[in-house]
Amino acid sequence: MQINLTGHHLEITDALRDYVHHRLERIERHCDQVTRAQVILSVEKLRHKAEATLYLAGSDIFADAIDENMYAAIDILSDKIDRQIKKYKEKQTARHRDDKVRHYP
Repeated sequence: MQINLTGHHLEITDALRDYVHHRLERIERHCDQVTRAQVILSVEKLRHKAEATLYLAGSDIFADAIDENMYAAIDILSDKIDRQIKKYKEKQTARHRDDKVRHYP
């Protein structure tokens, strides 16, 4: 998975870059269909915002998180994406199961 990381009003340090990669590796373990991810980290006064768009074959997944700490925002973001990926995979398996049930009366 290719990860594009950008910062708005924030310099992306090596520690932030490594942390984002580490948190998104967990998502890659759940779903290997993710081709690339666009992650934007931004700071507005005391609000640290992390938002990500994951591009899958046939659909996109978007999530964002706001917190007072950037690392906490990244944690919340990865949890939200993880839940959405699990939901996406459940839909995929449910559709395949429905097709099999329809063919066999």
